[in-house]
Amino acid sequence: MLAAVAGFGLGAGTAQAQSPLEALQQYNQRAEWEDKFDATLESLDAIKTSTPILSTSTADYVAAAINTYSMIVQRGGWGQVPPSSRPLRIGAQDSAVTELRRRLMASGDLEQTAGLSDTFDSYVDAAVRRFQVRHGLIPDGSVGQTTLVALNVPAEVRLRQLETNLVRLRSMSGFLGDRYVMVNIPAAEIEAVQNGQVRSRHTAVVGKIDRQTPILNSKIYEINFNPYWTVPVSIIRKDLIPKMKQDPQYLAKNKIRIFDWQNNELSWQQIDWNSDEATQYQFRQDPGEINSLGTMKLNFHNTHQVYLHDTPSKTLFGTDNRFHSSGCVRVQNVRDLVSWMLESTTPDWNRARVDETIRSGAREDVKLKTQVPLYLTYITAWANEDGIVHFREDIYNRDGLYGGDVAGLQ
Repeated sequence: MLAAVAGFGLGAGTAQAQSPLEALQQYNQRAEWEDKFDATLESLDAIKTSTPILSTSTADYVAAAINTYSMIVQRGGWGQVPPSSRPLRIGAQDSAVTELRRRLMASGDLEQTAGLSDTFDSYVDAAVRRFQVRHGLIPDGSVGQTTLVALNVPAEVRLRQLETNLVRLRSMSGFLGDRYVMVNIPAAEIEAVQNGQVRSRHTAVVGKIDRQTPILNSKIYEINFNPYWTVPVSIIRKDLIPKMKQDPQYLAKNKIRIFDWQNNELSWQQIDWNSDEATQYQFRQDPGEINSLGTMKLNFHNTHQVYLHDTPSKTLFGTDNRFHSSGCVRVQNVRDLVSWMLESTTPDWNRARVDETIRSGAREDVKLKTQVPLYLTYITAWANEDGIVHFREDIYNRDGLYGGDVAGLQ
């Protein structure tokens, strides 16, 4: 029964940085399987499941996981893994490894027959990587601070997390459309779904704790190629004015121009940067390599002035913590997502035309002939048909399991 809760998380390919899935696959390819511990790994099909998180069956899978975790709690849950002087990794010998083994066995990530020695061997390495992917962490096999925090979340909290998300999943279990895009905010991941199957997954960067990405249902209706970026008033106030005080050349360096509401261009010297005067004007960044929206912007109807977009800063896609935006959603491998939407809704477009339009640098706005439903959701725990249970940090404290302390829930 315990083995049923072990497994891998849902990965997503990256353009310039590895996703958890890609890192694990690369690791598997280069590893020497001298101990044959690959036989203990869950099938890779569990990672590659094409079942969407918002599948009509996901609530049933979570209900089954609740039963399993209830039994874990009844048996006393799992103990805490003590911190060590340095991150634990393969080859280490430390008394903390014994407790790590107990913890991984309790959640089913490590086979019960693996023993309780204090040596971090290849079996423990595989179990740690399995645990990391299930929790949305880069599976490097090293038990550093982030992984340690995730390991030490009590089983009781995980159970309540599953119960909380069961309600959310049931509320979203109806028909969502033949094709749709789902952004799971706490996972910072995106699913493109067609005919009830995941067509592609994308790593995302979403809003900071103090600039949250909103939860909403909408429709993507337009793609802007090589867009201008009009700086929102909130960013003018919180970011741009302070940066201009530090460096008056900031606008020039970032190719941002100033306009009044009659579209007359102004110079930065015409504005009092020691006041909020700048918020009365439009600040517009020219298209190009350093444009904050990258090469594409995906517009959907909402009152929060947020959107999906590309980014020139792709290194963030390869990190565990991807909560860096001001509310908008940055999309890894956005060309693939946009090509799919255009090909399926606007037939005169295909991937070749998308690539050529971007390469040309020309500004072009394309209305989708059929709008694509978009769901910005907040799911911190879910399970799939193979019994694989996933958890993510309650970054916005919407689960309410720590009474306001979200730092402890990973």
